[in-house]
Amino acid sequence: MLEVHRTHRAKILNHSQVAEMLDRHGWSASKLWNVANYHSRNVWEDTGEIPDHGDLKDELKTHPKYKGLHSQSSQRVLEELAEAFNSWYGKRKSDSRANPPGYRKKNYYDQHGRRVHEEHPRSTVTWKQNGIKHDAKNNRVRLSKGANHKEHPRAWEYILVEYETRPGVTVENLQQVRAVYDQSKERWELHLVCKDEIEAPTAPGTETAGIDLGICNFAAVAYSTEEADLYPGNRLKQDGYYFPKEIAKCDDSGGDRATRLHHKWSERRTHFFHSLAKHIVEKCIERGVGRINVGKLAGVREDENGESKNWGKHGNLDLHGWAFDRFTKILTYKAKVEGIDVVEVSERDTSKTCCVCGRKDDSQRVERGLYVCDECDAAFNADVNGAENIRLNINEAESNSESPPGLDGNRSTGWLAQPGVYLHDLSSGFQPQEQVVDCKP
Repeated sequence: MLEVHRTHRAKILNHSQVAEMLDRHGWSASKLWNVANYHSRNVWEDTGEIPDHGDLKDELKTHPKYKGLHSQSSQRVLEELAEAFNSWYGKRKSDSRANPPGYRKKNYYDQHGRRVHEEHPRSTVTWKQNGIKHDAKNNRVRLSKGANHKEHPRAWEYILVEYETRPGVTVENLQQVRAVYDQSKERWELHLVCKDEIEAPTAPGTETAGIDLGICNFAAVAYSTEEADLYPGNRLKQDGYYFPKEIAKCDDSGGDRATRLHHKWSERRTHFFHSLAKHIVEKCIERGVGRINVGKLAGVREDENGESKNWGKHGNLDLHGWAFDRFTKILTYKAKVEGIDVVEVSERDTSKTCCVCGRKDDSQRVERGLYVCDECDAAFNADVNGAENIRLNINEAESNSESPPGLDGNRSTGWLAQPGVYLHDLSSGFQPQEQVVDCKP
């Protein structure tokens, strides 16, 4: 049996009864975030190190703000902050403009532009199993209150939420509940995370595909020896330039409009990753692929000497807008459900090596999108060449003193030179390049 987790969005039916208490917990989550943020900044300034979530839990478990949520909910807030600080630490090595995680606050101004007061926004609150009691029969869930919100001994110790999911959804084996505030609708909704066990599927076949992740083309995919596809990252790049400019126009970066823009930007990015992973997995099933090799990008920000690479002003912005780990996790999950293994392999020299004859030479990549081999006169798309070398896993073959399959100099390179190109459309997913798509943010 295969264990999978599914997230179901649910509408809160008794919203008027529970909104105030959810508001209080959302504000408490923001206050705890700010307390932990302040502590982490002080530790960074004093020691040059960032406390991990274990350190934060040990330090803050007796703090009054920690008791604003159920203990597991407070732990989740601290885990999210530690993740955010680690992400910032990685970015700052090659982008001096990278800022540490900000404080969660909303400022309000009078007609003269003077700040009159500030308040905490409603942050997402996560309840884990110890804070949940689920009544599946009546579609109700009890969420434990934080100690600070149990006003008196006779007050209820939980928030009783009645929910409704889309038709056909059965909520069983509930593992987590997230209360998420929708700024556009000005109401809360629930995200219900359930654990399911399904029969382990049989792999669609024995072929191997290779994926090379990059800046211009977010993904280049080589399927067996018959076909290659490119997935340009234009949609992500357009959003990456459009949304920061719109957010910068806001009077207050923590205001309602800025918050909505951040939320919309995040949703569009997530939608892109899910659509791309789904499209690739579907094509793998069609072609009998049982394994996907993905280039391991652990050192993408450093050169051979461990120094930060400089990709230029826009290149650095693009680089740090990537979410390689996040996409790989989504792809791994979707592929696993279909019986396909996803394996991270070294991409060392995959962009330098000719996938036909095996010659290595930096000068052979004459342009960003063109690879020309002086040894065998092959010319093909550079990103697809990298994906094919990842598919062949040339570094593992070399370490085993083997000749990677396919490097025989006799194969056709037509499919390498003219791969299929798919562009992302917000309404219909990935479509062939010939189809007109909406490119407006």
